[in-house]
Amino acid sequence: MLAACGGARAPDDAVRLVLRHSRMVGDPDPLPPLLRQFERLHPGVRVASEPLPWTADVQHQFYVINLEGRSPGFDVLMLDVIWVPEFARAGWLLDLSERWRAADRATHAPATVEAATLGGRVWAVPWVMNVGLLYYRSDLLAAHGLAPPRTYEELAAQARRVTGAGPGRGLDGFLWQGRQYEGLVVNILESFWAAGTDLLGPGGRVLPDMARARDALAFRRELLAAGVSPAMVLGADEEQTRRAFGRGGAVFLRNWPYARELFEAAGSAVRGRVGIAPLPGGGALGGAHLAVSRASRHPDLAWRLVEFLAAPPAQQAIAAATGLHPTRPALVDPALREIFAGARPRPVTPWYQTLSATLQPELSAAVAGVKSPARALADAERRLEYFLPGPR
Repeated sequence: MLAACGGARAPDDAVRLVLRHSRMVGDPDPLPPLLRQFERLHPGVRVASEPLPWTADVQHQFYVINLEGRSPGFDVLMLDVIWVPEFARAGWLLDLSERWRAADRATHAPATVEAATLGGRVWAVPWVMNVGLLYYRSDLLAAHGLAPPRTYEELAAQARRVTGAGPGRGLDGFLWQGRQYEGLVVNILESFWAAGTDLLGPGGRVLPDMARARDALAFRRELLAAGVSPAMVLGADEEQTRRAFGRGGAVFLRNWPYARELFEAAGSAVRGRVGIAPLPGGGALGGAHLAVSRASRHPDLAWRLVEFLAAPPAQQAIAAATGLHPTRPALVDPALREIFAGARPRPVTPWYQTLSATLQPELSAAVAGVKSPARALADAERRLEYFLPGPR
């Protein structure tokens, strides 16, 4: 397998490191040449690249099963940003606080470092970064003399104005992700932030400002009830909304940065007519970190691999090949830099998976009009206070 990746056959006494990671869509794949370069810098070391299935839930399950069993079968892990606290609390990750220099931490976006920190210790190094942002039809806003909205209320008012007259008449106003999955939690969380509240407050208190959270959720429901957002949003994910906006069917879209290149591709119906802006209140942090398994037989070498892959040259190579963004602001496209600076991590808690899974059906019921926002949040609060450990 190593020979097939382009390296010479490993000697019998070679140290073998295993990198487990999500597949990277790139042409060519940037990882093999980076790993071969690391091997040249570390004679006697061979790195096996072992990609995981596409689905995040399957990746999470794989890690949990193997790490719970203290498997030494892999050394370096690519982790979704929301998994780091969970895995750290479980004792599955090597504490990197003494290895990762403060000077290097300071070169990464603060939100990415915050997402890697639990209990004042650092458990992973930021590798690739995403942030939710607002896409808008720049031609349609210009035709109405409008600047990009700074609040969700302003966004809704502009959507009504543009879709009611002129060249935007008959288009959908605002597309976002309302299907019952993690994307819905992210969208509602971004509305909470814009309203001045959060899912967790000081001491881990669930929904610390229920009134603001209720109003923010009610606003999302009203977008659908008033027709500012179409009914398709209730079953939509990132790709469905991206395609609908890319066909020229809407004024505003909440999505991740990957869509930007697709909108500007040759043959795109909206090429040259799409602008980007920060989401009101900031966009949710997405992306992945690199961590070292506590069960690794070669923790020092595994750490060197993390350092190498997270260094600026490697981040730039990955960005060039895949469109995934570096976690260092200095390396980010200037057009995105300000938006990335406003990224906010989802609640940094070992129990985020429980938090999200409990919220998803309640938020879905509220935006679909099955439950009132007040009832949905009250039911979620009651369950979370039971599930989540105290004190809160």
